[in-house]
Amino acid sequence: MKLYYAPGACSLSPHIVMREAGIPVQLVKVDTAAKKSEDGTDFRTINSKGYVPTLELPDGQRLTEGSAIVQYLADQVPTRGLAPAYGTIERYRLQEWLNFISTELHKQFSPLFDPACESTLRARQIEKIGGRFDWVTKQLGARDHLMGSAFTAADAYFYTMLTWCRHVGIDLSKWPVLTAYKARVEQRPQVQEALKAEGLVKA
Repeated sequence: MKLYYAPGACSLSPHIVMREAGIPVQLVKVDTAAKKSEDGTDFRTINSKGYVPTLELPDGQRLTEGSAIVQYLADQVPTRGLAPAYGTIERYRLQEWLNFISTELHKQFSPLFDPACESTLRARQIEKIGGRFDWVTKQLGARDHLMGSAFTAADAYFYTMLTWCRHVGIDLSKWPVLTAYKARVEQRPQVQEALKAEGLVKA
């Protein structure tokens, strides 16, 4: 399967899930500003939305939207436990987390990456994100991962959000539980593989 990605973008989440699932990763780097893939192809001919991630399946079909992609990938190798079984309440808890991260965190970060974002809006967005972090901290408690002891697709997504904090001026040390969580996830060999492959840490 082919993953269209931009280094450190939200596409890092499915990239991590692919490695955690043991799925061979074929990466295609995308310049999201220029809307060009690394071979010069207009990325909008691949994904008309113009943003990553996009997952190209072996039969040529393409999936977009990170939450859908990570669930699809997790289901390809159910023995890895990256998504609970169909029909269980835990399955819906995973979807609950993915939807929360997508709407209540991911989209709150988006304005902060815009150089034209004015200071009042920036402060308001950071305050919103802080409130969400307060809530996640309470949910995590002493657990290792969002859903308990097992790493799931939701952890790959939430971890990606945490990596954005230093780029937008959010001091993650205000939330020691999240700082420890981020460090714990970052130590996973497959996460390190993904970070190295995207050039985010030294190989």
